[in-house]
Amino acid sequence: MTNIVFLDIALVVIVSTILGWLSLLSRQPIIIAYIVAGVLLGPWGLKFVTEIEFINEASEIGITLLLFLAGLSLHPRKLMELFSKTFPLTLLTSGLFALVTGVVLYYLGIPLLESVITGVAMMFSSTILVVKLMPTITLHQKHMGAVAIAVLIMQDILAVLAISFINGGSDPSVGGWLLSILVGVLLTAVAIVAEQYVIRRMMTQVQRYIELLNLLALSWCFALALLSEQIGMSPEIGAFIAGVSLARGPLSNYLAENLKFLRDFFLVLFFFTLGAKLDFSLLQTVLFPALLLAGILLTLKPLVFRYAFLLTKETPKFSREMGFRLGQNSEFSLIIAILAAESGMISHTSSQLIQLVAIITMAISSYLVVFLFPTPLGTSRPLKID
Repeated sequence: MTNIVFLDIALVVIVSTILGWLSLLSRQPIIIAYIVAGVLLGPWGLKFVTEIEFINEASEIGITLLLFLAGLSLHPRKLMELFSKTFPLTLLTSGLFALVTGVVLYYLGIPLLESVITGVAMMFSSTILVVKLMPTITLHQKHMGAVAIAVLIMQDILAVLAISFINGGSDPSVGGWLLSILVGVLLTAVAIVAEQYVIRRMMTQVQRYIELLNLLALSWCFALALLSEQIGMSPEIGAFIAGVSLARGPLSNYLAENLKFLRDFFLVLFFFTLGAKLDFSLLQTVLFPALLLAGILLTLKPLVFRYAFLLTKETPKFSREMGFRLGQNSEFSLIIAILAAESGMISHTSSQLIQLVAIITMAISSYLVVFLFPTPLGTSRPLKID
């Protein structure tokens, strides 16, 4: 008898591959194919895949690896320089997005607390989508990639603070949030010292054995992710810190290239579960507010980011492209939606609203980016760059 988990993963891979192939033939963004695969095979489609929760948990490894590999491209000194530039920009833009969406929801009749939490969930841009749709050379070697990662990491820190407030596991005061940031800085310092005197020497010893070198890098990633989770932070932040610490070493670019396929496999699972977990029984209730909010955010975010980057003395071309690349909702909004619903702070309907807005904005944003700018998934030869 076939193992259920094996069967489910096999179906996810096979159907995602077929739909991905068809999307390339029809010049559609491949990420949409993975979401459609989730809808087709999930509870509201053919119901062929039953272990959705297991696949969802496995897909979180993709987010961890995504931030680990992003960190590998950022030297700590460069990262601090970018943070000093992007912190006020990120704080102000995030606050504006939360305010606008919260006010719209309140006037639609959503209770105040739910409007506030839903507004907070709308603040962030998708780390997965931005990194996935940015050419590798741009992400690792150009100013745009470094600035995008700095903004996304600042947003991730804000998301972690929001999640800690919803969980109630830490002090929700400003002092508690500042303490969380301080802990993150201390963890980064410890990671850099450990990398300098322990990890780098181990890598030098095993660098001729590629599989062991890759395992060592992954072990360092997951060790800091687990440690980060134990001290009340997001495991993704710990993975990013692990990557940043390794960025100081000579093998950072080599490791980033070697581990990219593993990251991409788990990200396919992430986008699959995104489609599979849609609750179509609530579609009629949440469709109008979801389309309204998605339309507002898809218009507002590119414009706000564009003018914000212009104010920081970036070029018009750079600012326009960054506005579009950051113009969607984040995977963190899905986490906030689920946790807030489980804690009773928002209704299941509001949770589904947040998730549907995330899917709509991710889908439309991916179309805009793929058809307008260079990406590894470009729909024409001039735009297909990796």
